[in-house]
Amino acid sequence: QVQLLESGGGLVQAGGSLRLSCAASGRTFSTYVMGWFRQAPGQERDFVAAISRSGGVTYYADSVKGRFTISRDNAKNTVYLQMNSLKPEDTAVYYCAGMYLVNNYSQQRSYDYWGRGTQVTVSS
Repeated sequence: QVQLLESGGGLVQAGGSLRLSCAASGRTFSTYVMGWFRQAPGQERDFVAAISRSGGVTYYADSVKGRFTISRDNAKNTVYLQMNSLKPEDTAVYYCAGMYLVNNYSQQRSYDYWGRGTQVTVSS
């Protein structure tokens, strides 16, 4: 069982930056592929980024490529999402998720564990 807790969300002006963190419980964090998804009001939950177990491989949605960076610290059981050049359309609840058996990293159903989310609001 893995529990995930996101933090770092908030209100920021367009063009600003935020860093989200997701702390995981348990001693098996390094065995999970980790991902970030987001859900805007009235929208489906969309893939944002994912990172391999070692942190050596990363994946991004086209909408955030070049602006967001996913990273992880397995010693601290934490995955991060650095978000730069934020836009109003980045406003959403951001969720982190963990995948044990490697599958399609961009699909929600591939992930076994989810956090409760953290709100990010970007004002124009």
